[in-house]
Amino acid sequence: MAGLKTLDDLGDVTGKVALVRVDLNLPMQEGRASDLTRVEAVKPTILELSEKGAKVILLAHFGRPKGQRSSVLSTSMVQGDVERVLDKEIMFIPEVSGPVVVQSLGILRAGDIGLMDNVRFWPGEEANDPEFAKAIAANGDFYVNDAFSAAHRAHATTQGLAHLLPAYAGRAMEKELTALDAALGNPEAPVAAVVGGAKVSTKLDVLKNLVGKVQHLIIGGGMANTFLAAKGVDVGKSLCEHDLTGTATQIMEEADRAGCTVHLPYDVVVAKEFAPNPPSLRTCNVHEVAEDEMILDVGPLAVEALGDVLKTCRTLVWNGPLGAFETEPFDAATVALARTAAALTQEGSLVSVAGGGDTIAALAHAGVTDDVTYISTAGGAFLEWMEGKELPGVAALGA
Repeated sequence: MAGLKTLDDLGDVTGKVALVRVDLNLPMQEGRASDLTRVEAVKPTILELSEKGAKVILLAHFGRPKGQRSSVLSTSMVQGDVERVLDKEIMFIPEVSGPVVVQSLGILRAGDIGLMDNVRFWPGEEANDPEFAKAIAANGDFYVNDAFSAAHRAHATTQGLAHLLPAYAGRAMEKELTALDAALGNPEAPVAAVVGGAKVSTKLDVLKNLVGKVQHLIIGGGMANTFLAAKGVDVGKSLCEHDLTGTATQIMEEADRAGCTVHLPYDVVVAKEFAPNPPSLRTCNVHEVAEDEMILDVGPLAVEALGDVLKTCRTLVWNGPLGAFETEPFDAATVALARTAAALTQEGSLVSVAGGGDTIAALAHAGVTDDVTYISTAGGAFLEWMEGKELPGVAALGA
C-alpha cells in the first residue's frame, strides 16, 4: 500500500468535483435491487466527500451493454436504491461528459451528489480510450476509486482517470487492500489457505501462486478429487478432472519444495446419488470409495484435523467450499471449519480473509459472516489477487 493516497490526504475540497468510481452493478428483481451490499460498501466514501463539501459525481457500470445504450441497463435503474441507502437525493446525469455534464455541475451545490449514466454505454470505457477518459476528467478536480471489484479491469474509469487527475483510494478500497495485504501481502505466519470449488482448471493460477506463499494449503470440493486421483486414489464416479492429475502432481511437488503442506481429505462423505440425505449416504476412508459412489464432502475426522491446523496458524485466506454445501448434509465440513475459523478469529489468534460468491454464501450459511476478519465481495478481482496478478485499477493509484 506504499504510495497509496486515501481520503485522509485530501485538503479542502469544498465546491470541488470528485469523480468517484463505485460498483453499482446490483442484482435486480422486479425492478429493484435484491442486494444492496455494494451500495453499503461505498456509502462511507460518498457521505464523507459530501460532508466535506465536494460535488460528488458517481461513475459506475451496470450489466454488459457492450457500448450500446439500453434503458434497462441505465444506472437510473438503481438510483432509487442508492438514494435509500444514502438517505440523500441524487441528481441523475444521462451523460458522462459534454454540455449536459457541465450544466448539471452548475446546478449542483457543494455536498450534492450526482450519478452519471452507465459508463459502459460508451465503447471508450472498456477500450480504455485516452480521449474518452480525458473527456470525463475535464469536469473533475480529483478522482476517487472505491470499486475494488472492478480493479482487475483496465478501463477508462478504473485506470485511465487515475493518470489524469489527483487519484485517491476510497474507504472501501482502502479497507479491502488493507485486509488483502494482511492475508497474503505481508501476513503473519503461519498462513493457511482453503481453496475449494468444482474444478482445478478454474483455480490453477491460484494454487500455483499460493504454494509459494502459504505454509498450509487445504484443498476441498471437487478439486480435491483430482488431487486424490493424482495420488492413485480411486474416486469412483466423483467429479474429477482426470486429465489434470499430472498438473495436480506438479503442484504438490512445487508445494513440497516450498515447504507448503497440502492437506487432502482422508475420510470422505459419499453417496450413489447427489440428493439431500440420500439412502446411500455413508462416511468412509478415501481408499474405500466404491465405483458407483461419488465424494460429496470432507469427512468429520479430516475436518477435525483441519481445525487443529488452523489453531496453529495466524492467518487464513479462504476461497471455495469444502463440499457440495448447497445440499444437506454435504454442508457439514464447510460449516464446521468455518465456525472453527470464526471462533479463532474472535479470540484474536487468527486473521481470516475470505472471498468469492460461493464462499460468501457458505459463510453466511454457517452463520459466521460477522465473525471473520474480512469478506471480499469482489469476485473476479479477488480471484486475480489470489493468483498474484497486478490489478490495473490498484496499480494506477500508486499502490
